[in-house]
Amino acid sequence: MKGTNIELDKRKKKRNLVIGFVVFVTVLITAITATEFVSGLSGKKTDTSKGLEVIRQAEEADVAAIEIKIRKLEERDASGNKETRSLKERFASVVVMGDSITEEFLECDVLNASSVISGVGIEWEEQVEKLKEVNPKVVFMSYCASDILVSEGDTKAYIKQYRKRIDEVQKVLPDASIFVNSLQKVSRTALSEEPQYKKLDEYNEALQEMCDKLQIAFVDNSTLSITQYYEEDGIHFKSAFYPIWAERMAEVASL
Repeated sequence: MKGTNIELDKRKKKRNLVIGFVVFVTVLITAITATEFVSGLSGKKTDTSKGLEVIRQAEEADVAAIEIKIRKLEERDASGNKETRSLKERFASVVVMGDSITEEFLECDVLNASSVISGVGIEWEEQVEKLKEVNPKVVFMSYCASDILVSEGDTKAYIKQYRKRIDEVQKVLPDASIFVNSLQKVSRTALSEEPQYKKLDEYNEALQEMCDKLQIAFVDNSTLSITQYYEEDGIHFKSAFYPIWAERMAEVASL
């Protein structure tokens, strides 16, 4: 279902491109026509026929090409075809970096070992070295709720540390696309036991603001339904949640 939704989104974007292109050409033709009209008033004749013909040909060619692509997408949707590659295949050139929550992508056998670099038992410098060795095209960063406790509710300190991590990733992988996951929610039980988790929304707002400034994609996980997937601590998740989360990242990055 999600794969189909992604294709539909692509189709909508292509249709918007067609509309935008037609509007652009229309405005351009209008401008040339106006120029011709003004030239006529001034007694000087400007030959715009060649320019108009080039524009019309380009319009017909580009619109036709885009419409062919749209038609193919519609045929694919009509046939019911869906994404058939496994998550491991789709994340083959991807690395997910994070903490103990992220490590479960590997423990639950959702992703390959080369696609998961966890902070559990591995110093940050070691993570960066391993990231450099793997050399992925896409990096998802996910340092979750436990980091709120480490930063003692100080969002500025948390963001400062996060930006430092991003800078180091960009330094070793300048051509990689970086995505930052929002912090996952915690259960009501965890919230009652640790009041600092009440600042989760504030942390996510700070993360999104940071991503906007750095022009990095932000993966908003707030729409994921996760209540039924909590482990007893209300922070970690059961194995069934990880394919759902991976699909969310794949959707945002068009994997």
